[in-house]
Formats: sequence, structure tokens, C-alpha cells
Amino acid sequence: MSAVSNAKWVAVSQIARITSQLANIFVLARILPPSDYGLMAMATVVTNLALLIRDQGTSAAIIQKEDLTHHTINTVFWFNVMVGVVIALMIALCSPIIADYFKHDELIAILVILALIFPISSSSISHQALLERESKFKKLAFIEVISSLIAMVVAVAAALYGAGVYSLVLQAILMALLSSVQLWMVSSWRPQGKPSWQELKTLLPFTGHMTAFQLITYFFRNADSMVIGRILGAASLGIYSMAYKVMLLPVQNITWASSRALLPVMSRQQNALDEMGKLYLQTITFIAFLTAPLMAGIFALREPFVEIAFGHQWIQVATVLAWLTPVGFVQSISSTTGTVFMAQAKTRLLMWFSLASALVHVIAYYIGAAYGVTGVAEWYFYASVITGVPLVISAGKLVHCSPLDLLKSIWKPAVVALLMCLSTRYAFTQLNSHWGMSVSFIVAISFGVVFYLLVSYVLFPSLIKSYLGKVFSRKN
Repeated sequence: MSAVSNAKWVAVSQIARITSQLANIFVLARILPPSDYGLMAMATVVTNLALLIRDQGTSAAIIQKEDLTHHTINTVFWFNVMVGVVIALMIALCSPIIADYFKHDELIAILVILALIFPISSSSISHQALLERESKFKKLAFIEVISSLIAMVVAVAAALYGAGVYSLVLQAILMALLSSVQLWMVSSWRPQGKPSWQELKTLLPFTGHMTAFQLITYFFRNADSMVIGRILGAASLGIYSMAYKVMLLPVQNITWASSRALLPVMSRQQNALDEMGKLYLQTITFIAFLTAPLMAGIFALREPFVEIAFGHQWIQVATVLAWLTPVGFVQSISSTTGTVFMAQAKTRLLMWFSLASALVHVIAYYIGAAYGVTGVAEWYFYASVITGVPLVISAGKLVHCSPLDLLKSIWKPAVVALLMCLSTRYAFTQLNSHWGMSVSFIVAISFGVVFYLLVSYVLFPSLIKSYLGKVFSRKN
């Protein structure tokens, strides 16, 4: 099964997840205050770390390993279960310390409940990795769609009944539980026998550096929340986290979907560097084609979007989005590099790149905090550009792609998106003086979509036809 076919089914699940999450955000933002989102963001700093280290990179090893045996899978399964239980206990024990750092006692109960996610989700990591290795993304898509939709409905209902921040906690628990149960039902693999320390040691050269990379990435991806929560408080963190969600949801899901579909294919072609290079260029071109107009559109219509979606109490989100939308585009491209490094088993190099990036980002967050929540977002952008460009160039070299090749793969979508941004913002300004905000917003969005597609078709018709042909091909 091709990367395009994989990406198609991954995209189905991600579109459903994005839709449910955005609908969830739009509804809950009108029920819950920014401080509740700030509390959940503080808790998420901890749970994101746990999610990164829960499998120690073993799921990626299952996908990447050429000769995979039941003994290896069984060892990975029991290792993940053990780590999940340990993480849950550590979160529960450390919750008072974490609550004291953020100066919010309510975090203790929130973290103890969220700790249940890890033993639940760790029990199905191997099952999911096997399905991804076999490119059974259609089954995974249905699992993720069902889980996200049910969790969303329950969370909204809980919020309406006055659950407050615990409606967000309940959503996270349900998502993990429903996904794990379905993965066990769909996968035919079952654990048998005892784990082997010798077998686990054979995976450590890959998983050790992968885990270090994930830990370092976690710190610079969450250091902004740590800095804002500690220095600027829960309300400011709530504003920032909402802007971050709006930026990150489409970008992260598009990039994650593409990378997730790409890794099994690249791993099978790890000795054919030229083919990997072509595949990588096609992937980042496709990602740029989707994320550039999304970020440009959000930037152009950020003020009416926030007013209509969240209400006036969240209007500061628009100012933060002005800086986070270009961050989103840069990260959508640079985040794909991990797939190249993993497919080539260059996780050590990836670890060192992430360490340098982490140092730059943490320094930037502290500088930005002196200028408020918008300052953090601004310096986040500077750090993303400084670290993202060399990372993409280095990944390209591993698969025989020059910097010029990489630039050619993204410049057209970026330029058309910039033109769309300027024209859409101008159109909204003119329409708003006659038709009102809501109508002008809808018309401006429609105008921007049509503008981007038409100009793209005029400038690179073969690319558009190729995408349409692959997406709607029945062979995939």
C-alpha cells in the first residue's frame, strides 16, 4: 500500500478528530472561562511528557525493524505496560509538587485522574504499531473517528452540567479508553510468554536516542506553557493555549498524518535514498500546499474568527495568533524531518539537533515573557525559523535533496498563500462595512478558498491534477 493511500485514511481520522476538537473548543470556550483552559494546559504540560516517554520509542522500532518476531513484540508490550503503570504512579506522587510550582492546588486532583490514561493507553501501543506497520490505516481511521466523536459529545454534555475543567479531563480519559479497547478488538496479536531483557537491549540503540529526542522536544514544545503559567498566570496561559490549539490542531494533524503514513514506506526503502528523497519532497510539497493557506487564512481573519468562535472575552487570542500562524507553517515543514531521521536510523543525530533547538527555544520564551503573552509567541516564531531551517536542510541531505530542491518544493504554495492572505483580509475589510461581521467572515473564507485554488491551478496545474488524481483514485 502506498504512502498516498496511507495518508488518505490517516487524513480521514485526522479530519474527524480536528472537526470534533474544533467543535469542542468552540462550544466549551463559551461555557468555560480562560482560567479553566489554563488549568488544563498546566496539567497537559505533565501529561504530554508522559505521553512522549511512555513507549520509549518502541512503537517506532516495531514499524522500522526489518525482521520482526513475536518475541520482540511481546517484550515491547510488557515493557510498555510496566512503563505506563510507573508513569501513572509518578504523576500521582508528584502532583502536589507540580501544583505548588504553578500555584494551583486544584491541579492535584486533575493530575491524579489524568494519570489513569497511561496504563490504559500503554496496553495498546504494540497493537497500534503493528497495524501501522501493516498499513492498516483504514481500520485505525475508524477507531480514531469513533473515539474522538464520543469523547467530544460526553465532554460537551459534562460542561453543560457544570463539570468545569473536569469536562476536559473526562474527554481525555474517554479518548484513551475507547481507543485502547477498539485496538485490542481489531488487532489479532495477543501477548504470550515472558518479556526478554536481551531482546529489549537490541532495540535500545534505536529507542534510546529516540526517547532522548522526544524528551528534549517535549521541553522546548512545552517550555512556553511552563514559563507563561509560572510568570504570567492561569488566565494568560488560557489565552495562549487557546491560540496554540487553533494554530496547532490543523498543522499538527496534517503533519502527523503525513509522517505517520510515510514512516512505514520510507522504512521499507531505507536503502534506496533517491526514492526516499523523491517521496520526501512530494510529502513536504503536499504539506505546504495544505498548511500554507490554512495559516494564511487564520492570520487574515484572526479577529473576526475569535469574536465569532469564542466570544469577545477571548479577543487577545487574535493578537497571539498573529505570531503563532507563521510558527505553524514553519513547524509543519520542520516536523517532517523526524521521519527521515528515524527511517535512516539516525536517531542520535536527531537527538543532538533537538537539543540545540530546545536551548534556543527556552531562551526565546524567557525573553518573550518580559513582553507578555504576545511576546512569548513572537519570540517563538524567531526561534522556530532559526532552528527549523538547518534541521530541514540536514534531513534533506540524508536523502540526497539539496537546499534548492527543498525550496522549490514549498515556495509556490507559500507565495500563493501570501497573496491569498492579503486579498482575503482586504475583502473582509471592505465587506464588513456593509454586511456585518458574520456574513463578511463567511464570504471572505469562500473568497480565500476559491482564490487559492484558482491561482494555484494557474501557476502549477500539473501539481493540482496530480493531487486530485491520487486522492480520488480508487486504486488507493
